[in-house]
Amino acid sequence: MLREKEAGTKIKLCGMFRRADIGFVNEVKPDYCGFVLAEGFRRRILPEQAAEFRSILDPAIPAVGVFVDNPCEEVISYLQRGVIQMAQLHGRESEEDICYIKAVTGKPVIKAVKVQSRYDVEAWLDSAADYLLFDGGTGSGKAFDWRALRGVDRDFFLAGGLNGENLREAMETVRPFGVDLSSGVETDGVKDPEKMRTVTALVRGWNGGS
Repeated sequence: MLREKEAGTKIKLCGMFRRADIGFVNEVKPDYCGFVLAEGFRRRILPEQAAEFRSILDPAIPAVGVFVDNPCEEVISYLQRGVIQMAQLHGRESEEDICYIKAVTGKPVIKAVKVQSRYDVEAWLDSAADYLLFDGGTGSGKAFDWRALRGVDRDFFLAGGLNGENLREAMETVRPFGVDLSSGVETDGVKDPEKMRTVTALVRGWNGGS
């Protein structure tokens, strides 16, 4: 998909794992809210928690499920039941997997790409995914060299090490379709409503002044 520059930069706040986190999300109203639904991650929530969180999340905010090599049928089930509205694939999922999930559900798919060099970026530019998400690694919380994204002309999210200190620089340098933050809006390992307010306001302000 071509980048929708006129629509303004989107913000996704990810890794909500407490009921209180959903209240914070409903207050600051990001464009997307992420749930980690893959095993082995600190912020992972169980299927019943995901359903509960979706039920109290503002209906206008799409929930994005984060998966890492989960079976396609599991991803599809979450989408078809309305627990999530988008799937974000962080593992070794293939183009065939992406196309299959999209064909069965008709829902958007984000493919996360770990960027170590420009080659990693170019390898996925023709993907059938609705959006790419460029990160330094799954939940690493570390920024990568943004210069690898120069000239990318399709919708993508920027993730990895973003926070209130470097977010404006990231948007000015990369001009992504969207930014994705998780650890960057936490204090002592839990979501911090003040940091969530700060980064959301930064993005809204950037859109107003860009």
